Amino acid sequence: MRAVALLSSGMDSVVATTLAAREGEVVLALTFDYGQRAAAREREYAARVCEALKIEHRVIELPWLEEITSTALVAEGEALPELSREELDSSRAQESARRVWVPNRNGVFVNIGASFAEALSCDAIVVGFDAEEAATFPDNSRGYVDAANAALGYSTLSKVRIYAPLIEKSKEEIARLGLEIGAPLEWSWSCYRGEAKPCLRCESCLRRARAFESIAEKDPLLERLGL
Repeated sequence: MRAVALLSSGMDSVVATTLAAREGEVVLALTFDYGQRAAAREREYAARVCEALKIEHRVIELPWLEEITSTALVAEGEALPELSREELDSSRAQESARRVWVPNRNGVFVNIGASFAEALSCDAIVVGFDAEEAATFPDNSRGYVDAANAALGYSTLSKVRIYAPLIEKSKEEIARLGLEIGAPLEWSWSCYRGEAKPCLRCESCLRRARAFESIAEKDPLLERLGL
């Protein structure tokens, strides 16, 4: 497999990119800056991941996506949702997902990735979609991947495909796999905020913390930061 990776620097995309690099060749990793709160941190960490994996890295800026996004992941005037651990698998998680939704984000990312993949004679676009996030974000689901692959069969002459190695996995399984394959998780950034250290309060931080606690392992990022 020869691939282009979509690398946000989140735990899922770091593990998926590492797995793809072990199974084939990742010729380029793309990180998107659409004005999200953690954009600067994600760019920094993704660059570190690519350095560790010896992958070329490129940042794609999407200012227009920032302009049309009014939800809390981008809009500083909107409060980021915070859930309790008990609410992560409840209906409150659906509400939280709506409050950080970015219009057609993965659709945009996948199609940009497909353009690079076709131009670079690649077979696949690597994504970190997983089962846990698919429960609240439909653009992480198997159905979305199947539909997008069908469309890519028409929009790319080389019939580029999405490679989603984590799509059936929970965060717990992804954390365990990441440690097993030596993914540079110490440079993975999952927090919705872009501060010097993860907030440990937002939904993304809570899901990550639960994953490492479930496997009784220390989060390599927190260990590196001394938290």
